[in-house]
Amino acid sequence: MSKGASARDIAFEVALAVENDGAFANLALPRALAGSSLDTRDKAFATHLVYGALRAQGELDAVIEEGTQRAANSLDSDVRVLLRLGCFQLLRMRVEPHAAVDETVRLAKSRQLHRVTGLVNAALRAVSAHSGEYWDRVIGQSTTSLHSHPSWIAAKIDAALAECDGGGELEQALTSHNEAPRVTLCHLPGFSSPDTEHATAFSPCGEVLEGGDPTALPGVTRHHIRVQDEGSQLAALTLSRVAPWHEGERVWDMCAGPGGKTALLGAEACDSGATVLATELSAHRASLVEDSITAISSRFPGLIRVEIDDSTKSREETFSRILLDAPCSGLGALRRRPEARWTKKPESLPGLVELQRALLRNGLSSLAPGGFLAYVTCSPVVEETTEVVADVLAESEGFSALDTPTIMGSVARTTVEGHRRGSAAQLWTHRHGTDAMFVQMIRRDD
Repeated sequence: MSKGASARDIAFEVALAVENDGAFANLALPRALAGSSLDTRDKAFATHLVYGALRAQGELDAVIEEGTQRAANSLDSDVRVLLRLGCFQLLRMRVEPHAAVDETVRLAKSRQLHRVTGLVNAALRAVSAHSGEYWDRVIGQSTTSLHSHPSWIAAKIDAALAECDGGGELEQALTSHNEAPRVTLCHLPGFSSPDTEHATAFSPCGEVLEGGDPTALPGVTRHHIRVQDEGSQLAALTLSRVAPWHEGERVWDMCAGPGGKTALLGAEACDSGATVLATELSAHRASLVEDSITAISSRFPGLIRVEIDDSTKSREETFSRILLDAPCSGLGALRRRPEARWTKKPESLPGLVELQRALLRNGLSSLAPGGFLAYVTCSPVVEETTEVVADVLAESEGFSALDTPTIMGSVARTTVEGHRRGSAAQLWTHRHGTDAMFVQMIRRDD
């Protein structure tokens, strides 16, 4: 893409890469913007357009089908993406209708899509001819999505809410995923401290970044500070602060990539003489873990060891603390990955659940007497959370599920409310402003 590309050009290229190639918008868009000559205002426009259109994809497709009288999936992908971007400008942005229509048609022509300029023009003019209330009714009649979530995801989140006294909160939970998340920072204990004026609500290590590029912060470049969701911080701290540290403790981070929780655990362990083993199956993600612990490794060589290995394999050594941040559907972080709700499929759940069970079994078998394991997922889905824990504990003797909400509450800066899910803690975006992290602390009996 040329350096002189417009905001709409960049938005189209990124959205098309997501549609055709499975690109991650949160990676592709920053790269595209960094290589552009756009000013701050146009970068913000492109960001809002890309993320907004991806989050609202299901709703926009309902509008497109009404406006074209054709199934959205029958259109070529480049046409579908064009229309989504045009419809989003018409319905969800403060863009004059004539500008939204004309600029989208111009974009079609510049992309050599002359064959469909008539279709694009007619469809968008049809959309602009009706009120927002009309299109809200069209969207409301769609059976394929609810508040811009596929129906199956809405059902999974509703079932999870039912375990958290969340009856009637589905709309709030879903709409919270359609809002851009705040940028939160994690200050590694012993290396940096958060600005109390901008401290996060719950994590004692957290700070809200009000604006600017986080990668330009000196603390971030020195690896003393990381960009990390507050819920992820609380998950790691619940394990690291469940009991005082003892000299020579061994800690295992079973699925360490990309390393945010590893760094926080390592920083917490620095003054105790403990050591941390960070295991990651993916070589690329293992390199991210190495990068995340740079500051700790420089000051405390050998405290954290990173290995590329399979954490479902049995081990001879045991550990006093184990973090199992299990691979999961990621349905608790949909606001950060706007395209994920449309690319995730329910057929993937059984395989993930099987892996989660295998990892938890091996984690428990590697836990020393009196030791603690934190089972964590960035998903509230029942099959991945309470069912995994209940089933594996039922077949394993000598382990106790601990009162995790109380433990997390003792760690938090301020009182956490509405996070109880039986003996587990469940954070929610609409309740707590964090990703929907699930945490269950388990102890091996002495």
